[in-house]
Amino acid sequence: MRHARPLPTYLLQRYHGWKATSYAENRSWYRRLADEGQRPRAMVISCCDSRVHVTSIFGADSGEFFIHRNIANLVPPYEPDGDHHGTSAAVEYAVTVLKVSHLLVLGHSQCGGVKGCLDMCKGHAPELEVKESFVGRWMDILKPKFDKVSDLSDPVAQERALEKEAVLTSLDNLMSFPFVEERVRSGELGLHGLWTDIGEGGLQVYDPARGEFLAV
Repeated sequence: MRHARPLPTYLLQRYHGWKATSYAENRSWYRRLADEGQRPRAMVISCCDSRVHVTSIFGADSGEFFIHRNIANLVPPYEPDGDHHGTSAAVEYAVTVLKVSHLLVLGHSQCGGVKGCLDMCKGHAPELEVKESFVGRWMDILKPKFDKVSDLSDPVAQERALEKEAVLTSLDNLMSFPFVEERVRSGELGLHGLWTDIGEGGLQVYDPARGEFLAV
C-alpha cells in the first residue's frame, strides 16, 4: 500500500516505553489473554471523542471491556438488510459470542456529534444535511429526539439534555435487536445508560424508576 507511512516518532517512543514497563511487568497476564482468549464481562459503547477514556474512568485492565466507539455513542435500530453495520456487528458479537453480562452506553459532555445534530435541527449546519455527509446521516438517528429538548432556552442545558437523549435512544434501539431483547428478558444481560462530565469527572447513571440520570 503505497500511501502508508511509518509511525510518528512520538508514538514509537510511547510504544517502546509501554513494552519496557507495563508489558514487561505483566508479561504473563498478556500471554494468558492471548492463549485463553477474551472473556470480558461488559461491553461499552462510547463516543469516539478522544477525551472519553473508558478504561481510565473504571480503572479497567486489558481484557475487561469489549469497547465499541462511534460518533455520539449511538446504536442504530436493528436493520438486517445485508448492508454494512459496524455498530450492530459489534453488538452482535458481544452478546451472542462473548456473552457479556452488561452492556453500557456512555455519553459525555461537550459532544461534537450531538452539537452537530442540534445545529442540523436548527438549520445551522447545511454541510451535514447533504446525503454525502456520513456524520449527518449518522446523526439522523438522534434527530427525532430534538423535539424533547427544543423548548430549553439555555444552550448548555439543551445540549446536555440531547446528549442524554442519545444514550436513551441507543438503549431503546438495543432492545430492537432480538438477541439483545431475549437476553435482557431472561436476566442474562443488563443494559446501563451513563453520562460523564469531562471537565468535572462526574458520572451519572440513568435510573428507569425515576426517569432521570442520577449522580453516583
